Amino acid sequence: MNNRIVVANQKGGVAKTTTAVNLASSLGQFGKKILLIDLDPQANATSGIGVDKSKVSKSIYDVLIGEGDIEAIVIDTPSPNVRLAPANLALVGAEIELVHAPRREFRLADSINRNASINQYEFIIIDTPPSLGLLTVNAFTAAGSVLIPMQCEYYALEGLAQLYQTVQLVRQKSNPALHIEGLVFSMVDMRANLTVQVMNEVKNILKDKVYESIIPRNVRLAEAPSFGKPIAAYDRHSKGAEAYENLAKEFLKRHSQTLSPSRERTGEAPGEGQAAETTPSPAVVAAEPLLPVGGDGERSSG
Repeated sequence: MNNRIVVANQKGGVAKTTTAVNLASSLGQFGKKILLIDLDPQANATSGIGVDKSKVSKSIYDVLIGEGDIEAIVIDTPSPNVRLAPANLALVGAEIELVHAPRREFRLADSINRNASINQYEFIIIDTPPSLGLLTVNAFTAAGSVLIPMQCEYYALEGLAQLYQTVQLVRQKSNPALHIEGLVFSMVDMRANLTVQVMNEVKNILKDKVYESIIPRNVRLAEAPSFGKPIAAYDRHSKGAEAYENLAKEFLKRHSQTLSPSRERTGEAPGEGQAAETTPSPAVVAAEPLLPVGGDGERSSG
């Protein structure tokens, strides 16, 4: 399951969907076969990758309630090598309908596991809603790792603590293999003092789990979703496109995969091999008020 990555953060407005869409697109540009799964009822990943969500008849909702297999709802997208399991407004009611359903947190995992055709994809990227409800838990149960986009602000750090606690709970209850893929700083403005402070403190705790590639605030990046395009298709020469290309390179390096020869460029973004997971412990809070809480005692930092 190490090729299944959930992009998650229960705090809204942290470029979560932007990261899911543009990482998928950039990996596709590098020749990797990608399945993007949209588990957010807002269906922004669906529209952001270039699919009209109002015309989606069968969606991930049908998979979750047991009325279809995932491969039956997967569609092509305008992005090379990227296919999509779309969402639509029907997904809004999924959490309520699943409350008393058997294996409710395994619905996505079961559908993926029983479809051999899913093995054709080199990576499965799952976008989630800005919450830690049943849809996100389904994503965590189906995945191997969690990629966390995070803004450099205090409230985002508070949310990070809660996210870590949810990951630990899922590991205990339904998916022991789940781990933190890494953390990506998004919407970064290096002119702000708080940005530098938060980045430094998070790096002190999460070490190599923090990606070197950062996603800056960028006007073209903000415009791209309104045109239904990933940033590489909207303006591939923008700083936003460059940032996500670097993120994709670092992602592949951490997964020990090479780039497609036709797409490889010089000046590859720095990245380290996958490090052992570090979980912030409650002791950290007393020493470093800005740092996240939550852990299972695997490692104490502070």
